[in-house]
Amino acid sequence: MIETSANIASTDLADFRKVEVTQLLKRIIVPILKNDIVSLGMVRNLRIVDDYVYLRLYVGSHQLELKEQVIATLSNLNWCKKTYVELCTIPKVRTTLAVSSGKGGVGKSTVAVNLAAALSLTGAKVGLLDADVYGPNVPQMLGLGHSDIQVIETTNGQRFIPLEAHGIKVMSVGLLAEPDHPLAWRGPVLHKIITQFIHQVEWGELDYLLIDLPPGTGDAQITIVQESPICGVILVTTPQQVAIADVRRSVHMFRQVGVPVLGIVENMSYLLTEDGKDSQFIFGKGGGQQLSTELQAPLLGQIPIHACICEGGDRGLPVTLSDRNFLASQVFTKIANALVVALRK
Repeated sequence: MIETSANIASTDLADFRKVEVTQLLKRIIVPILKNDIVSLGMVRNLRIVDDYVYLRLYVGSHQLELKEQVIATLSNLNWCKKTYVELCTIPKVRTTLAVSSGKGGVGKSTVAVNLAAALSLTGAKVGLLDADVYGPNVPQMLGLGHSDIQVIETTNGQRFIPLEAHGIKVMSVGLLAEPDHPLAWRGPVLHKIITQFIHQVEWGELDYLLIDLPPGTGDAQITIVQESPICGVILVTTPQQVAIADVRRSVHMFRQVGVPVLGIVENMSYLLTEDGKDSQFIFGKGGGQQLSTELQAPLLGQIPIHACICEGGDRGLPVTLSDRNFLASQVFTKIANALVVALRK
């Protein structure tokens, strides 16, 4: 099809108006975060069709008034007949964070579980959504084993009731499958399951909801990011260059949808001896710092390799809860405190 001059002019006008809308939206600042709603990744799927503006606004349950601010701000455009804002939120959940990695085997779920535990120790109400459809290990790591999920009827339809372990509310795709059976979900079925777990869980009041994403950048990951009000992502890597390369691909995906990178966690950073007095860098050194510098995102912490971390996951009691004085536990606590400060300062 040959594009006419009229079509070209129309496309240029829409692009110009999109820039104009974006600049106006950048004037809306979230006081607690001291940043604008565009930079925070709250505005997505922005489209200009003729004289109408369409966008999705991803917010926490305490930020619903931002919708009216957006509409009021864009009403100043003399060409805009109406602004359509689709509000995307998880009821009663203030802050939703993603824990992601570019590849499997870097200890992402271990980090997610211990970070949830560390946040709960600050007195916060914490939930953990295990959305890793390829390796849902969170129930075992929190000592839940195979448990039946209760479904209740609400005024908004059927809702899943999350389980609870160590004061953390938990929902996992692994709870829907038979033990030791593979989760062979594909296409529309996979999309439906993920969407249900985002929108149909009765979490109750939560300060933080952590979503343990599948590794990589496929359909499952993109669906979760696009369907949930994630306000930031923590990226988990190991020091080696192969892991760093895969994390870079994940960063590109998050930036495409406007989700900010809150920081880097370098897992398996070094081998800690039994007496804790010596360490060996068996997977290389400096990869997390290299990635932090490239992304201009803080290196939140470096987690050592130690049998206690592995044992904690196997027996369902995270090391952050079982031994608060252990070095790795203190690192997880430091990461949690840094996130709390970053999200509230």
